[in-house]
Amino acid sequence: MRVVSWNVNGLRACARKGFLHFLEDSEADIVGLQEVRAFEHQLEPAVRAPLGWHAAVAPAERAGYSGVALYSRTPPDRVDTALGEQRFDAEGRLIMARFGRLTVASVYFPKGSGRDRDNSRVPYKLDFYRALFDRMQALRRRGPVLVIGDYNTAREPIDLARPAANTKTSGFLPEEREELTRWIDAGWVDTFRARHRGEAGHYTWWRQWGGARENNVGWRIDYVLASPAAARRVTDAFIWPDVTGSDHCPVGVDLAL
Repeated sequence: MRVVSWNVNGLRACARKGFLHFLEDSEADIVGLQEVRAFEHQLEPAVRAPLGWHAAVAPAERAGYSGVALYSRTPPDRVDTALGEQRFDAEGRLIMARFGRLTVASVYFPKGSGRDRDNSRVPYKLDFYRALFDRMQALRRRGPVLVIGDYNTAREPIDLARPAANTKTSGFLPEEREELTRWIDAGWVDTFRARHRGEAGHYTWWRQWGGARENNVGWRIDYVLASPAAARRVTDAFIWPDVTGSDHCPVGVDLAL
């Protein structure tokens, strides 16, 4: 089984840049999307229900904002989109699906930066992390769990090109990094880093100006975290920086189930 995650930075725009071709070429069984930024009825029929795929979308209440989705080759046994707090659920940041014993959660973690490019949303971001952590901890007692998505945090200096210049920037603040590290300390496995220890230059997001992507001045903020039971089934973990259509690139894992 192949599971892929991609922040598409607007699914309607990504669809015009070849999303459906990517969906087929990925050879994935499950694809989780973040930052869909559309209600389901706003998507073209071919994107809303691609041939051979089952799709579920969890939009934000606010138009053109946030939103997550899951596409799968086989229908899930169950889909859930509620974390249980209105301030989180209103922003369309979580969709979970169960496939047999395996649960896959596509998550768009909040940014800590506010509208004025300050760090005013950091408390909200950390509260979301903690609420989701509690939910995922409970789920992993029932079977393997993958938490895929845009975490909006680079955990270690190796995970961004310019760590020294970003110590006061949301996405690399000590309290954000500590919260993500709490997941790792609790047994969640950063599947890519587990297979590429000490390797620099692997990023999943680049600014859209100044030649950042061309010069690989990026951040690794998209992850596949696996519960211990899921991690034992991972045979490969990858980042696909050559896939364009968004300011993020896809990440994913192959599993032996």
